[in-house]
Amino acid sequence: MAFVEVGDVRLFFTDEGTEEPPMLFVHGYSCDSHDWMWQLPFFAGSHRVIAVDLRGHGRSSVPDKGFDARDFANDIAGLLDALACGPVVAVGHSLGGLVASALAVEHPSLVQAVVSVDPGYLIPDESFPMIEGMIVGLDDDPVTTVQTMLGSSSYTPASPTHLKPWHMRRIAGVPPHVLRDTGTALFGGPEALAYYAVSSEYLRGRTCPVLAIYAAPERAALEAPLLSDTRSQTLAWEGSGHWLHQERPDEFNSVVETWIASLGSPIPQRTE
Repeated sequence: MAFVEVGDVRLFFTDEGTEEPPMLFVHGYSCDSHDWMWQLPFFAGSHRVIAVDLRGHGRSSVPDKGFDARDFANDIAGLLDALACGPVVAVGHSLGGLVASALAVEHPSLVQAVVSVDPGYLIPDESFPMIEGMIVGLDDDPVTTVQTMLGSSSYTPASPTHLKPWHMRRIAGVPPHVLRDTGTALFGGPEALAYYAVSSEYLRGRTCPVLAIYAAPERAALEAPLLSDTRSQTLAWEGSGHWLHQERPDEFNSVVETWIASLGSPIPQRTE
């Protein structure tokens, strides 16, 4: 585990394993790289695995600005350049699914495939009036607003009971301006990147294969027409909560590893 300076931010990351293709794990909004503890030991046996704390989250530094998904992706590109690593299989949950996709769009040479886990994009445009109230709440009380937003919609009766209190406690530890600015960048207007009208066009810029796993079938159906590589796949795990990789880790790990193997020979690693 280590830190790396990338522009105006100091990123915390872990780097384990040696085998190809390398995998990059990107957590979601208000979370950190601990989200992948169900995955890292499993995949480190057969891949190089890199897990990063996004700027403002976890052990990474907390700058004043730069909390758009493309800012996060640019940070990660700097990390991969510093490690001379890539192209990677970029695995992202929620906001991390958007960040991994932005990395594939903005820095395609660094990404050979994307695994998007209940991602924070393709949100129905008609949801904006309801979400607009949350944006107002982010100015007044970011912690309570995000706890309410995630706590009310991210769990099902099948979700392990320990997950919600853990997630809620982590939200309380994120700097308020990070919660506010990240949420506003993601959802703050009808032309924000999370909404269908914008993200559906943006995601077409991914030319690599994509595995998208959703909790809701109707959301998986929205992504399927946007995938250009014939090796891409969408899945829906009905009954799962938002952190489905934590709720069903053995199944998740098996599905992802099988899909990666199905892609064929990995792209050679950079040697510079």
